[in-house]
Amino acid sequence: MSAPREPAATPPASPPSPPAPSASAAPLPPPAATAGPPLADRRPPTPRPAFDWRVRFAALSLIWGFSFLLIKIGTEGYAPFQVTFGRLLAGTAVLVAAMAMRRERLPRSARTWGHLTVAALLLNALPFSLFSYAELTIPSTLAGICNATSPLWGMALSVVALSEDRPTRRRVAGLGVGFLGALTVLGAWQGFSGLDLPGTGMALLASFCYPVGWIYVRRTLAGTGSSTLALTGSQLLLGTAQLAVVTPLFTSTPTSFPVLPTLSVLALGALGTGLAVLLQYGLVQEVGPTTAQMVTYFIPVIATAAGVALLGEQLSWNTPVGALIVLIGAALTQSRARPATPTATPPPTPAPAPAPAPAENTPTTHAASPGAAHTALPDPPEAAACLSRS
Repeated sequence: MSAPREPAATPPASPPSPPAPSASAAPLPPPAATAGPPLADRRPPTPRPAFDWRVRFAALSLIWGFSFLLIKIGTEGYAPFQVTFGRLLAGTAVLVAAMAMRRERLPRSARTWGHLTVAALLLNALPFSLFSYAELTIPSTLAGICNATSPLWGMALSVVALSEDRPTRRRVAGLGVGFLGALTVLGAWQGFSGLDLPGTGMALLASFCYPVGWIYVRRTLAGTGSSTLALTGSQLLLGTAQLAVVTPLFTSTPTSFPVLPTLSVLALGALGTGLAVLLQYGLVQEVGPTTAQMVTYFIPVIATAAGVALLGEQLSWNTPVGALIVLIGAALTQSRARPATPTATPPPTPAPAPAPAPAENTPTTHAASPGAAHTALPDPPEAAACLSRS
């Protein structure tokens, strides 16, 4: 009669029954739940973008390539500072809307806002204004080609400012090739005849501002805890505030609002500064910064084609040839030495185990560790500098 109440009579091969739960203990999950993915993988899947990354890459190249044409048209109806202010205002509106939809929080640290103020000057307010002033006297094609020298300036500055970025022979050669291409574009063998030196100098200075701002951001805004989108939106907001102060001091209120220049400024801001940032933000997340930054090499090609086809700008032989040389040099400066393949070195012979163990036949995996040759995504401030290019 006591046999049904013997707990020790349960065979050890069968799974033990779970203990009776107490009043405060949560019930155990059913067996089917334990076979599912781990907790870290049970998040809702990230929705796939509506368009393939190649389509978005092409759209970003077109938007930034046409930016110089839009600047040129905008300066036909407005002062350069007004073009920059309208551009930043429209671009900030797009990013603020995106931040509200994603419930992004603005940075809270006063130190972060101080560094973002400097970044907004170096990456937005100053270069945008310089390009606008430059295109008063130089064609949009030349401005687009000058923008392509930014990687060359960045490589030269990184050698001085970033101790971890050591130059290689290939990158140094790329720097020399790139500046040779710049001299070809400018027609140095002709004594720069027919070239507007102040306008060209402002365009080159604008392209120089980008790597300076990137290095500053990399040094000062690492580890803020804010997302790339929040940092970039805050940066554009501060740039708009800077132009809101400067523009009334150097320009008068416009008496008319011509349709084509007005639409150009709005498109320049909403597309070239707002939507383009969101496209680049998505590309960096999806395919990595290296592939996303390749858009830089398409900008001068599109800017040149747009200026010649739509604005009737003259193009001599040295402009496309020099631009091609600049792009080759810029590509060389961005190249990195490939890390040694971990599997090239034969794995060491394991020492004999002191005692037989079941794990003896398990292959060693440390030599094939994926982290050995993995390039991590940039920190949020580094990506924010990347997103503020044009």
